[in-house]
Amino acid sequence: MIESKKNTIYSFPPVKGNAPILLILGSMPGKASLLAGEYYAHPRNVFWKILCQVFGSEYHADYQHRIYLLKSHGIALWDVCRSAIRETSLDSDISAEVPNDIPAFLRMHPTIKRVAFNGGMPAKLHDKYFERLSRVTYQTLLSTSPANAGYTFEEKLNNWRNFF
Repeated sequence: MIESKKNTIYSFPPVKGNAPILLILGSMPGKASLLAGEYYAHPRNVFWKILCQVFGSEYHADYQHRIYLLKSHGIALWDVCRSAIRETSLDSDISAEVPNDIPAFLRMHPTIKRVAFNGGMPAKLHDKYFERLSRVTYQTLLSTSPANAGYTFEEKLNNWRNFF
């Protein structure tokens, strides 16, 4: 019997500007993101295309331009997991996760009044480790992942647009 090799992966530091008002939480970077060193780097993940449309901005290939778009709209971005074992990019493959300290991040950024989960798994992982704060509104949005193929781009876009 051949034993599969499992690797521990690590999330990125949070993206945050001055006085963010919203924190978007993913679960853990996928393989494409880890290789690129960028949040939501998989070419079929529609996260950036959705946010550009929500804010009426043209999509730019330049990652720093997209990060600026987030910061300029008071959005912080992070992942629930600091580290985990995952062989694929599927959230269902996450195991032995260690969470980022989301409550400390929210204490350090009291201007954050809303948290959006990019799909059900980040919400599930968050709630496994942390209580929801009464001063913060939490919302689970449709995942922008290509694995969430049960929804069209338009359905995902409308879900996110309605949140904003």
